Amino acid sequence: MEYSIIIPVYNRPDEADELLGSIVAQGRSTEEVEVIVVEDGSAIRCDNIVAKYAECLNVSYYYKDNSGPGQTRNYGAERASGEWLLILDSDAVLPPGYLDAIDSELQREDCDAFGGPDRASKDFSVMQKAINYAMTSFFTTGGIRGGKKKMDRFYPRSFNMGIRAEVYKALGGFSAMRFGEDIDLSLRIYKGGYRCRLFPEAWVWHKRRTDLKKFFKQVHNSGIARINLHKRHPGSLKVVHLLPAVFTVGCGLIVLCSFVWPWLLLLLLAYALIIFADAAVKEHSVEVGITAVPAAFVQLWGYGSGFIRAAWLRCVCKRNEELQAFKDNFYK
Repeated sequence: MEYSIIIPVYNRPDEADELLGSIVAQGRSTEEVEVIVVEDGSAIRCDNIVAKYAECLNVSYYYKDNSGPGQTRNYGAERASGEWLLILDSDAVLPPGYLDAIDSELQREDCDAFGGPDRASKDFSVMQKAINYAMTSFFTTGGIRGGKKKMDRFYPRSFNMGIRAEVYKALGGFSAMRFGEDIDLSLRIYKGGYRCRLFPEAWVWHKRRTDLKKFFKQVHNSGIARINLHKRHPGSLKVVHLLPAVFTVGCGLIVLCSFVWPWLLLLLLAYALIIFADAAVKEHSVEVGITAVPAAFVQLWGYGSGFIRAAWLRCVCKRNEELQAFKDNFYK
């Protein structure tokens, strides 16, 4: 067995259906690829969806109590038999040739772990495209999620990553972190001296959140996770991780000072125009460009506020336990 695809699922049967269909479309034999779907305590199960693919995929289905995505992936990895573990989120969809792109990169230059970027499909909603832009643009995240331009080294993320099964086992898989567990694993991959690469052509369509409220919760938790990661891995905090917090504080100062110097608001307007123009050109849509503006501000403010909150509590107030927010709404 060459690849074991591990998919944690929580209350997303329709998305699991679409992802499994895209795996079938890769055209691989059941001797090459196995699929392991692990239901993480869902109320809306996808076992009937998985059963539809039993004849065309080497697919296994497991149900377990809810423990979060990291531990659910570990559960699947323990039951995998492939040389490579491919970790995918259930809201990802594989484009044609995804596995071919992985084969090509591994033949070109060997490695122990890899990750690929994500894109928005043409049939995604305007909001999904705008949020995808906010999460991947150099002007919002510094391109650290797999962009050609980036301000930090590439770290594979769990929506689209691969790792040799023996390396995964040696590192103990994902930690018990509820948020940031994929970056924690990537940091341990580098620290362990393993070779890790970006596979730019092994990208996936990633649906992400469907409204700004859910998006804020997601990125706020990510900002908190960055401080938790800093505490676990001293030296992992980079300048690019500070920028959303600087932006958040800067926006607050601009608004306050605008009562005296109203022209300062032009700085925020200029940034909004950059986001609008860049998103509209990349997505070939004025509507996406307009929607990307609030999405970008939510991405930066959400992450920045979570980062500041955790930095205050863990670095200034010296709280030892790892922080998290919106725990009850982790998957929502």
